[in-house]
Amino acid sequence: MSGMKPNLDDNRAVIVVVCGVAGVGKTTIGRLLAQELGWEFYDADNFHPAANIEKMKAGIPLTDEDRQPWLDRLQQLIKGCLAAHENAVVACSALKRAYRDRLRVTDEVRLVFLRADRARIAEQLQRRRGHFMPETLLGSQLTDLEEPQPDEHALTVDVEGLPQDVTSLIKTKLSLQS
Repeated sequence: MSGMKPNLDDNRAVIVVVCGVAGVGKTTIGRLLAQELGWEFYDADNFHPAANIEKMKAGIPLTDEDRQPWLDRLQQLIKGCLAAHENAVVACSALKRAYRDRLRVTDEVRLVFLRADRARIAEQLQRRRGHFMPETLLGSQLTDLEEPQPDEHALTVDVEGLPQDVTSLIKTKLSLQS
């Protein structure tokens, strides 16, 4: 990731997409990162069509076809932020390379992949309240997951310790400043 500094001085926006499986901490880390930077925060869960949410509530994994309208909405969000010169953080599972490729519309879109062991993720999912994604879908998420490859230039962060520590590491590695 060295050499991948945001172009904050030349009036171009930067979008950080915090990705990983459900329960890894995307929303917590993404919100904190956006807050510390003074950037906008968007949770990709809010862009799912109602049919997707109902499927997940029922414990039915989404298919690639189910995810297409959702990815279209997120791609438009990212393009809109870039066009408006609005820096933003987007928390989005982006489990597969094809999904990440769709969201990375320019080099100003930076990927941060959060990784943790299954036990930690399951524990976090058990503690989560009021979310439509049941813990039972973790297995399907892990099956669908294609971890970013080196040519994707994603920052991979093992989620250990406090969210503030993870956020500080991301800011340092991506050379982000408020």
